[in-house]
Amino acid sequence: MSTPATTDIKPAPAAPPPIEKIKIKVDGREIEVPKMMPDWQGKPQPTTMLQACQLAAQEVPHYCYHPKLPIAGNCRMCLVEFGTPAMGPDRKPVLNEDGSSKIAKSVLPYEPGTPRGAIACATPISPGMEIYPNSPATKQMREAVLESLLINHPLDCPICDQAGECKLQEYSVEHGQSQSHFVEAKVHKPKAVDLGPRIVLDDERCILCTRCIRFTKDIAGDDALGIVNRGSYSTIAAWKEGAFDNNYTLNTVDLCPVGALTSKDFRFQMRVWFMKETKSLCTSCGTGCNVIVGSREEKVYRYEPRQNDAVNSTWMCDSGRLNYKWINRDDRLKDVVVRGQKSTWAAALKEISEKLAKAASGSVAVLASARQTNEELYLLSKLAKKLGAVTDSVPRVGEGDKLLVSADKNSNTNGAKLTGIASAEMGSNLKKIADGIRSGAIKTLVVFGEDVTKHGIGADLLAKLETIIVSDILPNATTATAHILLPGCAHAEKRGSFTNVKGRVQKFMKAVEPKGDARSEWEVLHELVHNVTGQNGFSSIEGLFNQMAKEVPAFAGLEWAKLGDTGVTVPI
Repeated sequence: MSTPATTDIKPAPAAPPPIEKIKIKVDGREIEVPKMMPDWQGKPQPTTMLQACQLAAQEVPHYCYHPKLPIAGNCRMCLVEFGTPAMGPDRKPVLNEDGSSKIAKSVLPYEPGTPRGAIACATPISPGMEIYPNSPATKQMREAVLESLLINHPLDCPICDQAGECKLQEYSVEHGQSQSHFVEAKVHKPKAVDLGPRIVLDDERCILCTRCIRFTKDIAGDDALGIVNRGSYSTIAAWKEGAFDNNYTLNTVDLCPVGALTSKDFRFQMRVWFMKETKSLCTSCGTGCNVIVGSREEKVYRYEPRQNDAVNSTWMCDSGRLNYKWINRDDRLKDVVVRGQKSTWAAALKEISEKLAKAASGSVAVLASARQTNEELYLLSKLAKKLGAVTDSVPRVGEGDKLLVSADKNSNTNGAKLTGIASAEMGSNLKKIADGIRSGAIKTLVVFGEDVTKHGIGADLLAKLETIIVSDILPNATTATAHILLPGCAHAEKRGSFTNVKGRVQKFMKAVEPKGDARSEWEVLHELVHNVTGQNGFSSIEGLFNQMAKEVPAFAGLEWAKLGDTGVTVPI
C-alpha cells in the first residue's frame, strides 16, 4: 500500500494576544482603556491619566509633556483631581449600597480614597480610578499653576513671534484668572540671547518646561542645553556661547510652547495667522520628511515638520527646513524661449511635438532628474519608450546621519527606478548618452531638471546636437545652450507624489502659484505624450496617478485618494 505524499502546511500565524484593559471613570463616565500604551520610544508602559483622558476626548492642558519626549513632570499644568477606591481596615474596597467602590467626593480633609491632585502626564491609572479633569478643584489647581508661570513673564505678546501659536496665551484665556495676586517686581532675565547660529533665546519668556533640553539630548544626541542658576533666576543656557549648533536645532522652536526660542530665519518675518498652510514634502534628500509650507501672497516663508510616524515622526533637519529660499529667487526661469527668442507654450510644444514625432528611433536621449515627481517620470518614460530613447537620471550621494538625513540627495530616486527612467545602477547610461552624441547617433537631447554639463556632457558635446530641449527652474550652463527652454515649477508650485528611500509613496499639494509662464512639468509632458504617441491620458493629477498605478507594477493597487496625508509603502 502506497503512502500518500505529505505536503508542508504552514501553520496560520498566531493571533496577537488581546489587549488588556482597565475600567476607570473620567468625569463620571466609565470607559475601558488599555493597561499599557507606547511611550516616547514606542515601548509599552503603564497608561497615564493624561493618555486616558485623551482617549476619553477630554483635554488636559500641559506644557512639559510631549508624546515624543521623555516625561519630565515639571510644569504641573496637567494637575488633575482623581480618586481611587477607598480601602477598609481589612484592605478590601469599601462599597456603596449599589455595590460600586466608594470614593469620597470632598477634597479636604484628606481621607484614604479621597480625591486629590496629581500630574496626569506621569501618573499611571489603576482599576476603579476616577479622574476629574473638569472639577472645580482641578480648575483651581490650573489657575494657580498659570498664575505662578505668569509671575515673571513679560507682557510682550504684541511683538512676540509665538503670538498666535502660544500655549501660554491659549491656556491663560481658557484656564487662567483675569487678575493676579502678585504685586512684587518681576525678575528680569536675559533677552535676545544668541544661543546658536539659527536660534535666539528670550529667557524672560521661558517657563522651564525643558522640552528643548530633552529633545537635544535624547533625540538629537547633542547634550548642549541645560538650566543654570536657581529659583526664580533659573534660565536655559548652552554650555558654551553659540554652542547650540547641530542639524536639528530648529525643532526646539516648534517644541517651545511659548515664545522663548525663536528662529533667526523666520523671526519678525510674518504673523502666523496671515499665512496659508499647505501639506507638502521636503525635497532635500530621499527621506521625504512631511512638512507644512507657510506662505502668503505667493511667497514661501517657512517649512515646519508635519507628523508622520512612518517617515519623520514630528521632526525635520535644519538644512531641509531652510531649503526653500531658492523658490523665491529673482532669477527664476519665467519665460518660454525658442532659439533665443521669447515664445509661447503653444508654439514651443508644437515645435517639440513635430520634432519628436519625426525623430528616428534611438536618435533621442532623455535625461530626467530624480527630483521630478512620479507622474512626470512616468510620462517621460512613456515618451522615451515611443522614441526608443536612451534614458537615465543623475545619482546624488552625500553625507547622511542616524536620525533623518539620507545619504541619497535625490528626493525621488526610487520613483525614477520604478517608472523605468533609471536602471538599478542609476547614472550608468550617462556615458552611453555622451558617446551617442559624440558619434552623431543621438541628435536630440531632452533634459528635465539637470545641468548635464556637470555630468560628463560638456558644451563641446552639446554643440553637436541638432536640438536641445530643456525644462528647469533656475538658470545653469545647460539652460544657456537650450534651443527650446521650458520654465518649470518648484514642488511647492504644483501637485504630485514622490517615492522615498524606504518605498513610501507620498503626495504633496500646491502652496503657491508658479512664476511667470512656468507650468507644472506633468501638464507639459501630458500634452507632449498625447501629441507624439497618440495616447490620451488624464488632464488631472488624480487621474494621471491612477493611470500610472495601473501601468507601473510597483504602484499596483494604489489610488491618489488612498494615499492620504501620510502615504503608502510599496515594495522596492
